[in-house]
Amino acid sequence: MSNRLANETSPYLRQHAENPVDWHPWGEEALRLAREQDKPILLSIGYSACHWCHVMAHESFEDPEIAARMNEHFVNVKVDREERPDLDQIYQTAHHMLTQRSGGWPLTMFLTPDGAPFFGGTYFPKAPRYGMPGFRDLLPTIATAYREKRDDIAKQNSAFAEALARILPAAPCGEVELKRAPLDAAVRELSQLFDDVHGGIGRAPKFPHPHEFASCLRRHALDGSEIALTMVRLTLSRMAEGGIYDQLGGGFCRYSVDEYWAIPHFEKMLYDNGALLALYTDAWLATDEPLFAKVVAETAGWVMREMQSAEGGYYSSLDADSEHEEGKFYVWTPHEVRQRLTAEEYAVVEPHYGLDAPANFEGEYWHLRVMKPLAFVAKRLGIPLAECKARLASARQKLFAAREARARPGRDDKVLTSWNGLMIKGMARAARVFGEPRWLDSARRAAAFVRATMWREETGAHAVRGRLLATYRDGRAQLNAYLDDYAFTLDALLELMQAEFRADDLGFARELADALLARFEDPREGGFFFTSHDHEKLFHRPKNAHDDATPSGNGVAALALQRLAHLLGEPRYLAATERTLKLFYPALERQPVSFASLATALEEHLAPPQIVIVRGPRGDVAQWARLLARSYRPATLVLPIPEGMHGLPPALDKRASDGVNAWVCRGVKCLPPVRDPAALERVLAGEAG
Repeated sequence: MSNRLANETSPYLRQHAENPVDWHPWGEEALRLAREQDKPILLSIGYSACHWCHVMAHESFEDPEIAARMNEHFVNVKVDREERPDLDQIYQTAHHMLTQRSGGWPLTMFLTPDGAPFFGGTYFPKAPRYGMPGFRDLLPTIATAYREKRDDIAKQNSAFAEALARILPAAPCGEVELKRAPLDAAVRELSQLFDDVHGGIGRAPKFPHPHEFASCLRRHALDGSEIALTMVRLTLSRMAEGGIYDQLGGGFCRYSVDEYWAIPHFEKMLYDNGALLALYTDAWLATDEPLFAKVVAETAGWVMREMQSAEGGYYSSLDADSEHEEGKFYVWTPHEVRQRLTAEEYAVVEPHYGLDAPANFEGEYWHLRVMKPLAFVAKRLGIPLAECKARLASARQKLFAAREARARPGRDDKVLTSWNGLMIKGMARAARVFGEPRWLDSARRAAAFVRATMWREETGAHAVRGRLLATYRDGRAQLNAYLDDYAFTLDALLELMQAEFRADDLGFARELADALLARFEDPREGGFFFTSHDHEKLFHRPKNAHDDATPSGNGVAALALQRLAHLLGEPRYLAATERTLKLFYPALERQPVSFASLATALEEHLAPPQIVIVRGPRGDVAQWARLLARSYRPATLVLPIPEGMHGLPPALDKRASDGVNAWVCRGVKCLPPVRDPAALERVLAGEAG
C-alpha cells in the first residue's frame, strides 16, 4: 500500500511512497496530527540524488520493524530539501546548534508538535556503526525522552529560539560607511585557504566554489591581481582534467571525495553546472585556454541532451547511484575499455585516462581522469599530436555510446525556478561569448517556461500583480517561491538581455523586481528574508547573505536590483540595495571570502557599472554585440537594442542618427555616441573596468 507521499510531485518523496512508514508531507495536516496525538515529529529531509538518503531508506525506512516503531511513537514527515529550502535552512541550522557538527543529508530531526527541534543528526545506521547509535534503538529512547523530559525540552527550545533570533543580523546603530576594503581582503583570505598544488579551497571533500573563483576572476580583470588569476586557472584546469568532470559526457559532479579532484560524489546538480558554465566561459575570455572552451561546449551539450524538458524547463539533478551502486554508470575496467576500442585507440586512452595505473575506485574499477597529457602520449607513441587527438576523439565516442547502453542513474525531473535561473544565466552567458545560437535558444526556452508556468498573474487590490511559484512537475506548478527564485531569475534576465535584447524581458524583470521588494524586503532593518511576507509561519525566518553551494539570494538580489536600477532609472531599487549592503557590511568585513556575491554588489555600489547601449539596424547591432562579447569586462553591461523598440525607459531610449551608435554610460552620465567598433573598444579600454 502507498502512503501519503504517492500524490506528491517530488520524485524524492515518491521514492518513499511504498515504505511501510506512515509518511506525511510537511503541512498543516501533519502538524495538527502531532498536536492532537501529542507525538513528536520525526522529520527526515533529503533529495533524490542523495546517496546516503538512499542508504538510510533501504536500511531503515523499508524495514517493517523499524517502520512500526516510527509509526507508533512519531508523526513521520518527509521533506525534499530542494522543494523546501526554507525548512532545510532552519533545521540544518538547528542541527548545527544542537550538535556542534556540520549538517548534510539525510537530515534527521526530532521536533515538538509546534516544530521546535530537540534532537537530531544526519544519517543513522540501522544498528550501531561508525560510532553512531543505531536508528532502531534510538527511536524508543527519543520517544521516552519526549514523554518524560518535557520541562528540559521546553527550556532547551526557549534557549534555542533566543539563539536563532540572535543570528539574524541587526541594523547597525550608527551610520555605516561602505568601503572597498573587503574586496581586497577576500583574495588574501582565499589565498590562505587555497590548495596551491591541486587547486580548490581546503582539502577533502573538495567543492567547486564557483562564486568565490568568479570573484577572483573579477579581481584580476579590474585590479590586475595575478594571484587571483593563478588560483582560478589552476583550479579550473585541475577540475576539468579530474574525475569530478565527466570526461565522456560533460558536466560536473557535486564534489570530490579527495583533494585531487579524482573521485567524485557522482550526483550531478543543475545549480553547480549553471554557475560553472558561466565561470568557465569567463575564464576562457580571460585566458584563451582551449581546455576551458572544451568544458563549456561539452557541459552545454550535456545540459541540452539530458537536463532540458520538452517543455523547456531544466531538470534538477542526476542520481549518484544506478542499480543501487554509487558510480556504477561511470566507472570501467581496462578490459571493458579495450574490448570497445581499436589497439591504436587504446594505446592513447590507456595512459591518458590512467588505465595503466592501479584501480582508483573501490579497489577494482577505474574512474576516468586525465593522468598524462596528450602531448606526452603522442611523444611516447611517436605519432603526431593531431593523430593522437583524432584517436582520443574516436575512442570517446565509442565509450560514450557503450555507456549509454548501461542502466542510467535516476533523474530528478522536477523543475526548480531558482536553479533554472542559474542555468539560464550560464547558458546565455556561454551563448553570448561563443556565438552559439543553440545555447541561446536553450536558455530562451527555459526562460519562456518560467514566465509561462511559474509566474502567476494576480488580480484584485494588490500593489504587486504577480508571484512566482517554486517547483513544477507533471503539469503542476506549486509552492510559494523563495528569495532565490526571484533573485536568480532576475539576474538571468539581465544576462539574456545582453545576449539578445527583448523588451518583454525588461518588462518581466521590472515585475520581478517590484515583487521581490514587496514580498521579501525588510525596509526597516534592511536586507531580504528568505521567505515572503505571506509565507507559512515557521519556527524561524532566515535572512542570510553568505554564499553556499548556490549564491546568496541577498547578494544576487542586491546586484541585480542595482543593475536594473541603472537601466530603468529606478531609485527604489538602489535604495533597497544600499540598505542590504549596510545591514550585512559588518559580516562582510569580518569574513569577506564567504560573501562573494554581496561583495560584487558592494563594488558596483561604490563604482557603478559601465552600460554600453548599442542602437541601430538589428543585424549590425548583433554584430557589434558579438565583437564586444570577445572581451572579459565583468563590470560592463552591453545592451544591443535594435531599431524599432518602443516604450523603452529614458535611460535606454537612445536614438541612432545613422547606422550604429553606441553610448557608454555610468550612472546618469553618458559619453557622446561612438559610431565605429574599434573606437568603442578604445573608449572601453580607457574606462576603468
